Amino acid sequence: MEYGRRRPLLVIRGRSIGWLPPLLLLAAVILLDFNTGEHFRIITWIVLVPGTAAAMCGVWTTAAYSVASLVTYVAVDSAWPAEYQAGFGDFVLVALGGALATLVAAVRVRQERQLVHIQDIAETTRRTVLRPLPPGWAGLEHAGVYLAADVDARVGGDFYDIQPGPHGTRVLVGDVQGKGLGAVEAAAALLGTFREAGYHEKDLTTVAERLETRMLRHRSHRAALGRSDGDRFATAVLIAFPEGAPGVIDVVNFGHEPPLAVGPRGVRELPCGDGLPIGLTDLAGGLPPVHRVPVAADETLLFVTDGVTEARDGPGTFFPLADEVARAVRADPARTDPRRLVRRVRDGVLRHSGGCLEDDTTIFAVRRAAEGPAGAGQEQGAAGGPG
Repeated sequence: MEYGRRRPLLVIRGRSIGWLPPLLLLAAVILLDFNTGEHFRIITWIVLVPGTAAAMCGVWTTAAYSVASLVTYVAVDSAWPAEYQAGFGDFVLVALGGALATLVAAVRVRQERQLVHIQDIAETTRRTVLRPLPPGWAGLEHAGVYLAADVDARVGGDFYDIQPGPHGTRVLVGDVQGKGLGAVEAAAALLGTFREAGYHEKDLTTVAERLETRMLRHRSHRAALGRSDGDRFATAVLIAFPEGAPGVIDVVNFGHEPPLAVGPRGVRELPCGDGLPIGLTDLAGGLPPVHRVPVAADETLLFVTDGVTEARDGPGTFFPLADEVARAVRADPARTDPRRLVRRVRDGVLRHSGGCLEDDTTIFAVRRAAEGPAGAGQEQGAAGGPG
């Protein structure tokens, strides 16, 4: 998005028609003034025209409407007999209203440009942390959707990534506690460590240890800076697709929502969060165990953050993720495709919550591609973007 570009409020077929409502109002005031009689003059209402333009148009268009309103006021008012004219006092009112409307338009346009610039920075930050994944990356079909609870900021602490390497492909999905830039910094730190450790380390337990160490170092650094959010932690699921073992995956769950294996035969839950979040594992005496889980070739792994499972409808009922997915797959087994599955869950969550998300929401789905794990030995960074 280009800095300073305004978003037109009224658009038809790609063209802005924000200039039309003030024009229609101008014409309506003129017609009404000539048809309401001399005892009820409404020409002064023409001051609403530049005010309306200030809310919808640019500065120069608003200034043009201010001048047009003033000229129209003089012309229409002069057409009446002298005893029925609104007079100089209302002329000053229309002139002052036009000047103020132009000033308001200038302030509004400047604020819009600042907001667009902030959103552009937020989008750049998001793409820095969650870089787009190439299609078929690391031999996996994948799709992901990230929905920030703060629509204007569009950044938060949810993260996901796929990292190929000589020891197989690793997947990380997680959610940093809290919101704001502090959560983004923690997510970026974890993703950076995952990309390196996921590529170089042979043992998945070592990758998990590296993530835990990185979070502790990040917290120590924040605390040394005197930041109040130096006690952050992150729930996460770490998955490995081992080389030479196409029918299984290894799972380490740091207290995260358990992934779902979605296939034509139904939906089943993978190992739950039997460990504490990253940054708190010392409280449990060690890292979560590694679970080896069978996964069929036609099963898709579905990961979500708590923005999905804790989404509520009007009466306060949580979104029934497993039931919704199972119902969708029964109706159409082709919905196990990662893209279709992610879209289905996204639409279901937004419909269930009425579009009001109280937390950042991530939906990510992966499965082995039919052609096999291509590119597993490449060293290229990859993190998720909207799929």
